[in-house]
Amino acid sequence: MTSTVEPRMLRQPPAFSRDRMVQAWLLVKALSDAGDAIFTIAFAWTAVQIASPAVAGLVIAAGTVPRAVVLLVGGAYADRGNARRLMVIFNALRVVVLVTVAVWCLATPPTVALLLIASVAFGLCDAFFEPAAGTMPRQLVSPDDLPAYSALSQTLSRLGTMAGAAFGGFLVALFGIVGSAAVNTLTYTIVIVFIVLWLRPRFALPRASTEQSVLSGVADGFRHLRTERATRTLVIALSGLNLAVGPAIAIGIPLQATQRGWGAGAVGILEALVGGGAMIGALVVVRWRPRHEARGAFIALIVQGAGIVALGIGSPYVVGTGALVIGLTAGFASALLGATFAATAAPDFLGRLSSILRLGDDCLMPVAMALFGALAGVLPLWVPFALYGGAMALLMTVPLSRRTFHQMSLRASEPAG
Repeated sequence: MTSTVEPRMLRQPPAFSRDRMVQAWLLVKALSDAGDAIFTIAFAWTAVQIASPAVAGLVIAAGTVPRAVVLLVGGAYADRGNARRLMVIFNALRVVVLVTVAVWCLATPPTVALLLIASVAFGLCDAFFEPAAGTMPRQLVSPDDLPAYSALSQTLSRLGTMAGAAFGGFLVALFGIVGSAAVNTLTYTIVIVFIVLWLRPRFALPRASTEQSVLSGVADGFRHLRTERATRTLVIALSGLNLAVGPAIAIGIPLQATQRGWGAGAVGILEALVGGGAMIGALVVVRWRPRHEARGAFIALIVQGAGIVALGIGSPYVVGTGALVIGLTAGFASALLGATFAATAAPDFLGRLSSILRLGDDCLMPVAMALFGALAGVLPLWVPFALYGGAMALLMTVPLSRRTFHQMSLRASEPAG
């Protein structure tokens, strides 16, 4: 087990089943996830309508580039500063971006340039918000309650995403990107108010030194990985897991709906199936966890590869089944791998480790998105789905062949810290 420093208790939390503050926080987060799903569908649909498939893929993925550049800095700040303050600041900046998009699109039709700027701005906000938010579970609940927190968080998040996706397709069909931006602005505002007025940490995490530079703090994160073999192995294995499913959902589903004439509402329904399946997959973990968590998760991701392939089949029933399979396996695998990561990550490195973990996706996602769109532009649409899904299934056989992951999964059941 990776050596960690125990967080210092500020005040005794109630039993998780009676922890109204944490339960309310998870509900507010789920509401924000619904707003994000609504705007994501509107953003992707608008990009597909005003640009070629390849350009649309670049627009949708554009935010990953600046996020990748500054994500490690965001992680360093999350480990040395006040996570609540960072979350409020960067949620407020998200509101500014959304209002700007809405006002612009009320005056003139959306352009590729506008969408690119908005995507980049959101990416920069994410680079600071997400590492800070990733440290909050360890500040709110005791180590024994982390599994329950994770399960409820994922379940409510999936519910929010599912509801937002189902509503988002019809909202963009009726009111365009302006209506979606307005709804997401409201959800971010609610999050800001809740954090300021009600969210109070119960545990003080050990903080990184503020005497050293931020870049030195980033370097310390990599040095930590070099000395902690279990954490290093897990971070390498988990980096880049979304490179196949991300483009298939974000650009592939809108392209499929456009090509088949299903309309924007179908995009919302299909993404709701992904969200609903993920919620069920997370609930399965609450009731049943395999003895070898990491191995069970990677097996599920092989099945996810088959679900990606199914998205390329023309039948709406097959595509819907594929979306549901992707959701089920994503919820199941993410809950298991999240537990493994929580069991191996030192609390004073949570922000930096989570940033490093995301770096693989962010560095390669623009290429994966653009390549998917380019393939879809010159080949039958089923081809990129088949290539991406097949690659996903094949790559998951690599960690399954490593004994290290079998041993690490046993650690995930031990108390964190």
